[in-house]
Amino acid sequence: MRIVFMGTPDFAVPSLEALPGAGHDLVAVVTRPDRPRRHGGAAPEASPVKAAAARLGLPVEQPGTMRDPAFVAALACAAPEAIVVVAFGRILTPDILALPPLGCVNVHASLLPRYRGAAPIARAIMACETATGVTTMRMERGLDTGDILLERTCAIGTGETAGELTTRLAVIGADLLVETLAALAAGALTPRPQDHAAANWAPPLGRADGRLDWSAPAMAVAGRILGCNPWPIAEAGLRGGRIQILRAVAEPDPDPGAPAPAPPGTVLEAAGERIVVACAPASRLRILTLRLPGRRSLSARDAINGRMVRQGDLFTPPPEV
Repeated sequence: MRIVFMGTPDFAVPSLEALPGAGHDLVAVVTRPDRPRRHGGAAPEASPVKAAAARLGLPVEQPGTMRDPAFVAALACAAPEAIVVVAFGRILTPDILALPPLGCVNVHASLLPRYRGAAPIARAIMACETATGVTTMRMERGLDTGDILLERTCAIGTGETAGELTTRLAVIGADLLVETLAALAAGALTPRPQDHAAANWAPPLGRADGRLDWSAPAMAVAGRILGCNPWPIAEAGLRGGRIQILRAVAEPDPDPGAPAPAPPGTVLEAAGERIVVACAPASRLRILTLRLPGRRSLSARDAINGRMVRQGDLFTPPPEV
C-alpha cells in the first residue's frame, strides 16, 4: 500500500518503523519543522520522526502550514492510498482528508471516545484509570471524533508513569496500525461511530498541572505525580523551597474510618526506605523518587539519609514562580 506518514514525537516512531516491514511503500514522511527542544537559545533539532525517517532513507516533508498549496499538490502527486497520522499535532484540511481512497487513519493513545485531545495518556493516569489502550480511527474534520476502526486494551501498571506508559502504548499502536491497514486493504473493516456523549477531553499539560494539592486523596495525588512524569513534573513546597516528586503510590489505609493522623502534607514517616505523607481524607501517600529542581533524582532512602525530608516536615503547594 502506498502511504504518506504524518507524525512528530517519539510515540510515532514505532508506527513509522513498522510500516516498511509490513510491506508498505512509504512515499513521504511529513513532520513538524525543526525547532529547539531545549531552552537557552539552543539550535533547532529534528523531530524524532524526522530522525527515524532519515535512518530508514525515507523522503521527508516539513510544511510550515497544512494549507500550503505546494504541499497539498505534492501530496496529491504522491498518490497515497492511505495517510497515516500518529501524534502529528496538526489538523488536516478537508482537501487532505479527502485525498486517499482508503482514508486518513489515526493512531490515538486511548480507548475512544475517552480522552480525546493532546494528552490522553497523562490524563488517564491522572484520573486514576486502571486500564487504557489504543484506537485506530478514520479521521474527519472534528478532533478525534472519527469512526473507530480497531481497538486494543492494556492495563495501567501500579506506579507506572506517563512516560513509561507512552513507550508501551507506542509499540501496541504500531502493531494495531499494521493490523488495521491489512484489514482496510482486504475490505474487512466496518467502521464504528463513537458515542459522542461519552467523550472526555484531554487537553495538553501545563506547568500548573504539576502543582500538588495535599488536601486531595492520596490516590489522586499519586495519579497527578505519575501523570506529570516526564513533564511538567509534580512539585511541592518544603521548608520554603521547591521540591519535585517523580514517583509515588497510595498506601493502603491501615485503619479505615480513623481520624486523620495529621494535617494534609505532613510527613508521617521518614525512615529506612519509607517517606509517607498524610493526604485527605486520612489517606497516605508513599513517595518513591524525588529531587530538587535541576538536580539528580533521589530514592526515598537517599533523600532521608541526606536529610532532605524529615519526619514531621510539612509539604505545601509549591511557591509561586
